[in-house]
Amino acid sequence: MTKVVKFGGSSLADAKQFIKVADIIHADDTRRYVVPSAPGKRFADDIKVTDMLYATYDLAAKGQNFSESFDAIKERYYGIINDLGLDLSLETEFETIKACFIGKAGRDYAASRGEYLNGIILANYLGYEFIDAADVIFFSESGVLDSKKTAKVLGERLSQIERAVIPGFYGSMPNDTIKTFSRGGSDITGSIVASAASADLYENWTDVSGFLIADPRIIENPEPITTITYKELRELSYMGATVLHEDSIFPVRKAGIPINIKNTNKPEDPGTMIVESTSIKPRFTITGIAGKKGFSVINIEKDMMNSEIGFGRRVLEVLEKNGICFEHMPSGIDTMSIIVHQEEFEKKEQEILAGIHRNAQPDVIDIETDLALIAVVGRGMKSTRGTAGRIFSALAHSHINVKMIDQGSSELNIIIGVSESDFEVAMKCIYDIFVTFQL
Repeated sequence: MTKVVKFGGSSLADAKQFIKVADIIHADDTRRYVVPSAPGKRFADDIKVTDMLYATYDLAAKGQNFSESFDAIKERYYGIINDLGLDLSLETEFETIKACFIGKAGRDYAASRGEYLNGIILANYLGYEFIDAADVIFFSESGVLDSKKTAKVLGERLSQIERAVIPGFYGSMPNDTIKTFSRGGSDITGSIVASAASADLYENWTDVSGFLIADPRIIENPEPITTITYKELRELSYMGATVLHEDSIFPVRKAGIPINIKNTNKPEDPGTMIVESTSIKPRFTITGIAGKKGFSVINIEKDMMNSEIGFGRRVLEVLEKNGICFEHMPSGIDTMSIIVHQEEFEKKEQEILAGIHRNAQPDVIDIETDLALIAVVGRGMKSTRGTAGRIFSALAHSHINVKMIDQGSSELNIIIGVSESDFEVAMKCIYDIFVTFQL
């Protein structure tokens, strides 16, 4: 059996955390490939190393003195090295990084050094081989992951190595410059490594014991999710559940590899298992609730819209030309509502409205702002009658007006639009009706 284990920034913030990580890895001989993040916060007011690197590089790129800021980064790493009692020098690496900062190697290069250096330290501490992610993870000219080349090169490299540390978050472009994934992208690296290694399990270690049914900042002590499918996770991640980077699902899902979200500080907790499919019945009708604020609705009305061929295409063509994605598009016989991110839409609002008028000649266009979307997700909803009715009854009881409803044909989720001012209360109502009152 082979496991790939990824450890987040909080799990590798200092030497004490390194020791915990090493104990976890050595406790299971099948944990063969390790993907580390850069050191995270050691305490609430601390600064993540990635942010320190960004700030230091920005000083260097402006031609300003960055010595003090750079030395602070060195102190973080040497503090870990010294506290672990390692005989390891990173001076050569730091000299190279400093020269590249002066040479304006780019913010992606700067940020990637956090994982790179942490990977060297962890490999040294574990006695594992170090593999630079730039040598095995590749992006295309357009900056998109080159999955085919990466799988081939990384797979061949891992097949020759029993145990290794591969830093997360970055890879290389065709011109050999460094390219990073979006923030939190070490999760993606772990998934890529798990797929290339044909792992039996991808363990993602963080500072929480898996996913919770709802956001603990809104719901006090929400119940944990023990098992969740990729489809359910995709819906929740997109709507704001941030334990795992949403793009990290795809490489392992394609390979049929389950993910286990675990807590570095509570390794005995079972965490959350993420699987392709399962016969395990969920504890509650819903698996989870997640939501986001900051949406606008473009309401379009036109008589006989339903019989006008190409009407929807002409409307969406305007959004495409303006580089705007739509989130949902509920419609009626003579109405169409398009939900977009408010911040993006506001920048091109008048161009879009004028474009819709030119392309589609609607009778009326109306805009609503400050909309929040809530996703109620669960595989158990499909086999349970009256789920939607219970949601709307609970919201009505709390005098919350539902502005939008969208349910996919899979019956896996129901999206509800409410005013941002009602967002938190709506989340609590839904949680209570499906969870609190069922306990």
